[in-house]
Formats: sequence, structure tokens, C-alpha cells
Amino acid sequence: MTIDQALAGQVYSPEFTRDPYSLFARLREQAPVCRVTTRRGVRAWLVTRYADVRELLADSRLGKDGSRIGELMVRQSKITGIDTGFPPLTTNMVNSDPPDHTRLRHLVGREFTGHRVENLRPRIEELVDELLDGMAAGGNQTDLAQTLSRRLPIAVIGELLGVPAADRLGFFEWADTLYGGTASADEVGQAHGDILGYLGRLCDTKRDVPADDLLTALVQVSVDQDRLSRQELVSMALLLLVAAHETTSKQITNGVLALLLNPAQLELLRARPGLAAGAVEELLRYEGPSLSASLRFTTEPVEVAGVVIPEGEFVLLSLASGNRDPEKFPNPDRLDITRSTQGNLAMGHGIHHCVGAALARLELEIVFSRLFARFPHLELAVDPGDLEWLVHSFFRAPTRLPVSLGHRNP
Repeated sequence: MTIDQALAGQVYSPEFTRDPYSLFARLREQAPVCRVTTRRGVRAWLVTRYADVRELLADSRLGKDGSRIGELMVRQSKITGIDTGFPPLTTNMVNSDPPDHTRLRHLVGREFTGHRVENLRPRIEELVDELLDGMAAGGNQTDLAQTLSRRLPIAVIGELLGVPAADRLGFFEWADTLYGGTASADEVGQAHGDILGYLGRLCDTKRDVPADDLLTALVQVSVDQDRLSRQELVSMALLLLVAAHETTSKQITNGVLALLLNPAQLELLRARPGLAAGAVEELLRYEGPSLSASLRFTTEPVEVAGVVIPEGEFVLLSLASGNRDPEKFPNPDRLDITRSTQGNLAMGHGIHHCVGAALARLELEIVFSRLFARFPHLELAVDPGDLEWLVHSFFRAPTRLPVSLGHRNP
């Protein structure tokens, strides 16, 4: 067995789940491009160096067309469709290439604007305060992942899209089933069908009874010729709901944990609230929610770090490893909320850069500022080594984050 094979065989192991960064460091040095098998049995090439990851994120030779991904699954995996974690309904920005991607991104970008996002600031602050009130009322200990991380993003994106408040708990449960990493294939399939059925009915409602929300705006542009088809509309709504919930919820948990484990940085943030925006960027770099960018495939042979990846192969671009590459970020395993994080990969790069990045950053900034101001003596209630981490090929976060609130401000 070669060094490359030995290292690649450790990716997605239990040890890797607990701490991927030490293995990433070895891969960057010894096997920066290697073949791996994901947790659900998909064979792919893993790329770990910052420069390579950033370049390939913007390389048109790496395709994302959803229909082609489905075809390649037959060859690169023993399982297909929902079993792989890649649902068949993929007519959205994440799983499309130009010109379809350009068209879809333009339609959504016209509505998912910075102005609309910034207008949400007062409401997000209200939602955060309501959740913090709920935590305080529940006693001195709480699972922050459950009471804050998972509840805020689904409430925010639900309000932006216009999902009735009474239905958002269902969305949380469906998303948790789809991306929690523990559900069976039958459970994932049921949740996928349920969420698509609901979104289809909700889109019909928005068409018949328009409202001042993003989903209504997307429905209205779909009425015109060469606009969003119904399948595109439902798929886009699913993307915005689930992606916004999954990534932001996990980053809230990751960011809070990172600050609690680095008390000097937490005290610096408390002393200098103006560092909040920079702290968000550093926390995204240091412990982001995504191990890898969404799946890509080669449309022709591509050479990376001296390795030629053949045509028709899946490629995983490790955002987490790239963001810990010392060639880009000196002393990368140290959390430093004052460092320059320009070029960090947490939100992607190129044409598939996260369309909801501004919303995610706003939520994170508000959460970190208000949480630690409300609970100045917040601390982890378990040993860090006892935390259980999500078992997933793409996402990374503790499944629970037990904390003690300490003395609570009124």
C-alpha cells in the first residue's frame, strides 16, 4: 500500500470525524490529490491545498450538472439518487452549469439582494433575543445546538421566503433527516418527498395569494416566458431553505465552540465589539461548516499537483483543508479574530460562491454579539473530547453543544 492509499484510507474514519485537520495537514504535504470513498460509498478525488482548491472552484472543466452527476453515480458508486445524499431534483444553481446556472443565478440574485438582507437585521435581532430568552427560561444548562443553532436559521430563511411560522418546525425536521447523517435511506426518501410536496403546494399558494416575500417574487418571475419552470422553482426553494439552514446552523455551533475553547479570543471580542465582522470571517476560516464544496466532476482530464484526474471523475474540493493551509494563512491552527482572512474559502469561490453569504454573515454577527453579551459567563458543560461530531462527507459540526449559561443578565 502506498502512502497516498494509506492516508486516503483514513479520510472519513472515526478519528477523522473527531479531528480532520491533522490528517488534512499530512495530505497537503504527502498526497494533495488522492482517491477517497465517501461515507455513502461514492468514489472521488480529494483536493486539499488552498491554491489548488481555489483554482478548481473557478475551473470550467469541473462540471456540476445534476443530470450528469446522476449518470456518473452509476459508475462511481454502488448506490444512486437519494441514497447517495444527492436527491434527483437538482434543477437549481448548485447543480447546474452555464448557461443554465447563469440564468438561474441572475433570477435569484435579483431578489436575494443585499438590501433585502440588511432590512432583515432588526427582525433577526428580535429572533435571536427571543431564542436567548427561551434559553434563559429553561434553566442554567441547555443544548445550544438545539435551542439556538438549529432554530434561528430556519426562522430567518422561513421569514425571507414566506414560509408560515407554524410550518417551520416541519422544515427543521425534514432538513435534519436529509442532512443529519443518521437517517436511513427510506427515511431520507420520505423526508425528501414530504418537503418537495409541501414546497409545491406553497408555490401554488404564493401564485394565487401573492405576499411580500422572496418566494412570491420567484413565483412571479416564473410566470414570464423563459423564466423559472415549476420544477426549477421548487428545486430553488428547496436549495435556499435547506442550504441556508444547514450551513448557518452548523456554523453557529462551530463558532460558539471555537470561542469557548479560545477564551482569550472571546474576551477580545467582548472588549472590542467592532471586531465582530472580522471574527465571523475568522471563525468561518478556522472551523467552517463544510468539509468540502458541493460535488463536481471532470468534463475532461484535469491535472492537479502533478496528478491527472481523468474525465468523468468526481472531485471533492476541501474548503476546510484549504482554509488551514499555512501557505495561505500563517499559523492556521490558531484562532485569531484580528487576522486578515481575505480569500478564505468557507463561502466558496467563483460562479458558485454562496448566494446567501450576506445573510449567513449577518446572522452569525448578530448571534455572536448578542449571545456573549447576554451570557457573559457562558461555558462548555462537557469535556470537549466527549462531544459527538456529525458523521457526514460534506458538513462538520457537533451534534450537541451542552453549555452552562452562568449568571444571566436581565
